[in-house]
Amino acid sequence: METIDNPHTGGKSHRRVTIQGVAGCYHDAAARGYFAGEEIETIPCDSFPAMFDMLGADASLLGTMAIENTIAGSLLQNHELLRASNMQIVGEYKMRISHTLAALPGQAIDELTEVNSHPMALRQCEQFLLRHPNMKMIETFDTAGSAKEIAEKRLTGHAAVCGEYAAQLYGLQILQRGIETNKRNFTRFLILADPLIAAETRPSERLIDKSSVVFTLPHSKGALSKVLTILSFYDINLTKIQSMPILGREWEYRFYIDLEFDSYSRYRQSIDAVRPLTNDLRILGEYTACKNEV
Repeated sequence: METIDNPHTGGKSHRRVTIQGVAGCYHDAAARGYFAGEEIETIPCDSFPAMFDMLGADASLLGTMAIENTIAGSLLQNHELLRASNMQIVGEYKMRISHTLAALPGQAIDELTEVNSHPMALRQCEQFLLRHPNMKMIETFDTAGSAKEIAEKRLTGHAAVCGEYAAQLYGLQILQRGIETNKRNFTRFLILADPLIAAETRPSERLIDKSSVVFTLPHSKGALSKVLTILSFYDINLTKIQSMPILGREWEYRFYIDLEFDSYSRYRQSIDAVRPLTNDLRILGEYTACKNEV
């Protein structure tokens, strides 16, 4: 098979990528966007835990997982699923989430009586949908799954709030584009790999300028401040910090941080410097920061 060069991954060809949701969902679109120019096969999973189970059972698989959204914030469950697994982050992809209203061909908006989608998508399009009270909002499992069901069951009078890719995949007619209330709606996705294939999947060291790290801290005054001071000394840019309480340990927290840097060697020096001040420090992945939101 011909190898197609990809700036993220060094040019590997056929990929099998697990996603949460059905074909056409935003995870599917993100996987195809990240691996643009390569042949990939996406493997649907009903939930994120099911996706991690599948990844754990087959080291040849990759995963695409949403980790945060500019409107909904961090997906805390996914932080913990990643930490509890042995998966490594090998890349990230930022994508604008733009919703469409789609239905079977030949229908008009005023003929619709029901609109189906994931509850978050319905909330994100609430202003548009409230202007059309003839459509009753019905929550479903998935945006693309709603489009698929309407197409397969030939449900007249029904519409789906879904991505343009899903509407096209299932042969629905797009009645309105860009129906989301907030146009600055972006999701950041992580690309995951088993340690056995992470080295061949992540970018080369000269392209690595970001990492994700998790650690706990001793219950002492100024513990977090000391870590942040050291990172600043090494010119490391802290782009995200997410704290989560540790179950069963009152008022103790686990910290997830994202770091960006210009010098890989200075970044590694900073990790060596903060490690003695932390407990259970683990590098979740080293990769290339996604510069553009598309």
